[in-house]
Amino acid sequence: MSKNSKAYYVNMGSAKCSVDLGVGSERGSYVNQDYILHRLGRPHRAINLMYCYYPLDEGWPVRASIAHASDDVSFAWDYPYDDYFPYKGGLNGDLNDEPFIFMRDIRRHGQDVILTLTIDPNVSDDHLIAIANDLRTFGRMFLRINHEATGNWFSFNKRCTYQEVADFFVRFHKIIKEYAPNVKTILCIGGVEDPEKEEIEKEAEFTEAVRQTDIWSIDKYLALHWGWPYDVAERGGKTHRRETVQDIYDLTKRSYERFSYLCGGIQKPLLMSEFNADGDVTGPYDQAKMVREFCDMIKEENATWFSGFTFYQFRDDGRLGLEITDPNNKEVGIEQPVMKTYKEIIHDDYFKSGMTLGEEVSFPVTLRWGGSEDSTGLSIPLHFEGNPHFAEVIFDDEIKDLNLMMELNGYWFYKAPGVKTIDMMSAFFEKPLSGPCDLDLKIFAPPASGENDPSQGEDWAENYYTQIKKCPEVRLRFEPIEL
Repeated sequence: MSKNSKAYYVNMGSAKCSVDLGVGSERGSYVNQDYILHRLGRPHRAINLMYCYYPLDEGWPVRASIAHASDDVSFAWDYPYDDYFPYKGGLNGDLNDEPFIFMRDIRRHGQDVILTLTIDPNVSDDHLIAIANDLRTFGRMFLRINHEATGNWFSFNKRCTYQEVADFFVRFHKIIKEYAPNVKTILCIGGVEDPEKEEIEKEAEFTEAVRQTDIWSIDKYLALHWGWPYDVAERGGKTHRRETVQDIYDLTKRSYERFSYLCGGIQKPLLMSEFNADGDVTGPYDQAKMVREFCDMIKEENATWFSGFTFYQFRDDGRLGLEITDPNNKEVGIEQPVMKTYKEIIHDDYFKSGMTLGEEVSFPVTLRWGGSEDSTGLSIPLHFEGNPHFAEVIFDDEIKDLNLMMELNGYWFYKAPGVKTIDMMSAFFEKPLSGPCDLDLKIFAPPASGENDPSQGEDWAENYYTQIKKCPEVRLRFEPIEL
């Protein structure tokens, strides 16, 4: 058993290109973060949840496809309101329902939350203030308001003009800044869609929203079957398309340049908030190739104008997931070839959080969790004689109640409060050590409840603090116990 004599601060920062993951939508249910972490081996910058809020509508808060079930529906958005799962917060809401139970799961696993929310622009400020108050304890999260707002399929676009939708975004943004300044807003609209034009989609209507928002965003599918699940994509069909990766890349860059131009040269982060190639169109092999090709372009250019993307999604009822849902059992996912490709991408240093080693610490020590791009943890140096046969981190009664995210050999682990031993051997199954070496065990402490604590001080909305009284013990063995 190793009782480590030294530990150092380590600061976690942003990646050159951040990677987020969609988990649940109209096409699939939420998958718990423990399962996803084991499948992918690392947390994401943020997890995107997709919900809707139409509290003035008949049938609310039942999901639209249930409240308004009809054999006449032939398109995913042909219901009176959007067929996302209902946001159960807002005026007279329940913070122990969706999406808050999932937001807590995401944050305790060391990730930030992106809440994508389609919302009736006709609701009063009281509703928007209530939503802002719902989000105050969830740290440095993101709110994507009425995404794909220059389209024509969501209910908010059918009820309002584009100018009214844009004005609503600005109204909600200002309320968020007043009541929940910990939240950054994302404006998701069509960028430059026509290679022959300089302007973004609906530029006149959305210019003020482009200037007000914290983050610019576009959704780009390298291939998409939007007729799913009501028809099958076949050659010559009218409900799907496939683009070239180069065209998508070029239009995305031009969109960033136009957004900046509209803001007088100001630069803001640009995200691709939904990104994938639809296997309904490409099949499973080309899907993986296209995702790889786009990410290789970002890395090869060192595209500092591109802040990150959200892969849509982890498990999908169609063919837009790393897994597709087993039709016999919704709790089971069937891995697709893009899973292996995606895992290789997100474990590339270009797409991983930056780490900076700090000074040596003495215990007890207080760690700060600001978010997945700004937190202070511990780095514990360990010596390995070779590839281990046993690697465990052990927490005695004095420190067993800590909530931790830990990284070793590029692989991440979660430790829930009350758990005393974490087996870390899976860090070596795909990346075995070839000989003696030194590795650092990194430890971070996101909030166990998934929420920040207002009693912790003036910066409570931005930071969460955890005291660690002592180093955990590490058990390393380099051969079987009995030979």
